[in-house]
Amino acid sequence: MRLLKFLFWSLLALACTPVLVLSGVALYLSPALPDVETLRDVELQTPLRIYSTDNKLIAEFGEMRRFPITYDQVPAAFVNALLAAEDDNFLHHHGVDPAGLVRAAAELVQTGHIQTGGSTITMQVAKNYFLSSKRVFSRKLNEILLALQIERNLSKQEIFELYVNKIYLGNRAYGIEAAAQVYYGKSISELPLADLAMIAGLPKAPSRYNPIANPERTKLRRDWILQRMLNLGYIDEASYKEAVATPITARNHGANPEMEAPYIAEMARLEMVERYGDKAYTQGFSVYTTVSSDMQQMANQALRSGLQDYDQRHGYRGPEARNPDITLEQGASLLKKYQSLGGLEPALVTAVNPDSVELLFRRDPPGTISWEDMKWARPYLSANSMGPRPGKPADVLKPGDIIRVSSVEGDNQYRLAQLPKAQSALVVLGPQDGSIKALIGGFSFVESNYNRATQARRQPGSSFKPFLYCAALDNGYTPASLVNDAPLVFVDDYLDSIWRPQNSGGDFLGPIRLREALYRSRNLVSIRLLQDLGVDHAMTYIERFGFARSDLPRHLSAALGTSELTPLQIAQGYTTFANGGYAVKPYLIDRIENRYAQLVDYSRPAVTPAQMEQEQARLDAYYLRQPEGPLPQVQKAERVVDPRTVYQLNSMLQDVIRRGTAVRARALQRKDLAGKTGTTNDQKDAWFSGFNPELVATAWVGFDQPSTLGRREFGGTAALPIWMNFMGPALEGVPDEEQRMPEGLLTARIDPETGRSAPPGSSNAFMEIFKQEDAPPPYSELELGGYDSGGAVTPLELF
Repeated sequence: MRLLKFLFWSLLALACTPVLVLSGVALYLSPALPDVETLRDVELQTPLRIYSTDNKLIAEFGEMRRFPITYDQVPAAFVNALLAAEDDNFLHHHGVDPAGLVRAAAELVQTGHIQTGGSTITMQVAKNYFLSSKRVFSRKLNEILLALQIERNLSKQEIFELYVNKIYLGNRAYGIEAAAQVYYGKSISELPLADLAMIAGLPKAPSRYNPIANPERTKLRRDWILQRMLNLGYIDEASYKEAVATPITARNHGANPEMEAPYIAEMARLEMVERYGDKAYTQGFSVYTTVSSDMQQMANQALRSGLQDYDQRHGYRGPEARNPDITLEQGASLLKKYQSLGGLEPALVTAVNPDSVELLFRRDPPGTISWEDMKWARPYLSANSMGPRPGKPADVLKPGDIIRVSSVEGDNQYRLAQLPKAQSALVVLGPQDGSIKALIGGFSFVESNYNRATQARRQPGSSFKPFLYCAALDNGYTPASLVNDAPLVFVDDYLDSIWRPQNSGGDFLGPIRLREALYRSRNLVSIRLLQDLGVDHAMTYIERFGFARSDLPRHLSAALGTSELTPLQIAQGYTTFANGGYAVKPYLIDRIENRYAQLVDYSRPAVTPAQMEQEQARLDAYYLRQPEGPLPQVQKAERVVDPRTVYQLNSMLQDVIRRGTAVRARALQRKDLAGKTGTTNDQKDAWFSGFNPELVATAWVGFDQPSTLGRREFGGTAALPIWMNFMGPALEGVPDEEQRMPEGLLTARIDPETGRSAPPGSSNAFMEIFKQEDAPPPYSELELGGYDSGGAVTPLELF
């Protein structure tokens, strides 16, 4: 009996020892373990996403691509595939699978190395959310204890959801929805069984089983999972055979933007970082901009086609590279080094025929360029000259040339192109609130991230003159005032220099009405106006259009647009002309939402009276989503210019299109367009800013390092076509909407020679618009040589 008692108590002690040891370890480790309840409120690192106003994805920023989904959104076939791959007993164990741990221990004893951790999905959740990936026993014990706690506090569905949203699956994809988007460009719910099994195989080793880098190894892993699913009864024989016969088709789909607006995306990103710091990249913000996807596409097309047209007017600079002895295999490899830029694809010339050229592409099928689509390519000599016209394709290209092409109508038909050396910017604003409708800051963001729309400070030339003319109309001048277009000479006694400003054509027209001086863009008239108004007084007045005082030079050359301003600043100034005299500020972000689609913040721009009702409805809708504090009230924009002055100036700017330097824009066949060209000395910068009550658009063309665009290039030839190519489609179907004449204005018949009331029966008289206090007396009150003393004040005339 004594022996039996000894054996009994010895066996009992032996059996209790592991329990006591484990209990002691648990008691020792438990106080240091994190609270698993925090998993209910975990916020996974989610990237920043930028959208257009019509909800199209523009860009995504952040190291981790993640699209968290709920358990209900996970396909049942994927649940089964993942259980077959990772933990087929998941639904039945309580966080730890003893058989798996024993198997892992046996492997360790046999090999001396840790082969598998015996981890369940629950244990992996514990590791992924709370622990490191270090392979040590203390971490494994913590993992087991946490898994037991997690199972007591969370349901199996909650645990599974945490797991599939956290795991890394290669190529910056975190979570199964991100993996589906990265590898297949689809949602996880849209994938067939074979692709679901492929993704289920990635958690074990994302780099080893990467379907892009190692498709053969990935297929072996996928087929093993499908076999397991068949053995476990998750799928039938027919489904298994169909899935294993499916090839691996995964490829990198990147961020998969739905529209091209990289300059907009970068502007939004910078603003978000300014507001939220590095958290902007991880908190799952969705930023909805004011940009319209349709208008942005029109802007992209207008700028690129305009730059290519300018570039081709000056000749062909030759291929990007010449490789006369290259083979097709070598050419295919070489092409991989060239990216598509601004819609222009790289291609290798493989053969030159008498009437065409044959091409090889990176991915697309081979194509051809007909002689008609390349005979423009006269050799470029300088901005002002070209070589002789080519007579055949061999005069332009040779086999082995790396060139750029654009697609044309017809299967595999292309047009010879080249990357423009000149650059451009196009800004489109809503004049009633300053919202940015479209913006492009260069030919290709990939080639250059420099945003010329917001960063390039260039001289606006004559496109600045409307601000000066507005100051004149608000200080006693009328559209009929006569100013002498005659030579001026300025001598600087301190610098011993002489300034003789010239008109564009070098001629002088003598006394000329203000209206005609503007649409003819006479430089000498602008200088005389600024001289009469006073430089400081005029520049202070012009500040009301949104310009900083430091941006406006205090000297007479400012009349010719020598200040250095960005296209966005110029466009902002023109909104005041388009909206009747109100100052609005450009803004890009309409609203910001968090990862749960809850409203975080929204814009509150100052708007014109015409926009106030619509703006209040927008604010009301946003307040219902974020009811904090008092109901926001619409901010009314400040009126900075007399509406009568704006109406007069707009009438004069419409003449720029009807009969002036922008007469080409008459091709748009609209009566509500107004604007102004601008060209700087030596044709280094070309501008056109124009508008109607719906849109304001500013186009600029020039070289990043200022040099001449060519002696025949002006605002009306280089920038205006870009503006027209945008405004035409953008306003298609929109009825003409001219500004209403404000009270306090009247029209009078004017003699074009004198700018005064025309005598009865004058054949060349025309109607002019005047403020009531500035209107000339009727002809009956005129006396020889001037106005009757009882008449209106004579408009100031400079001779």
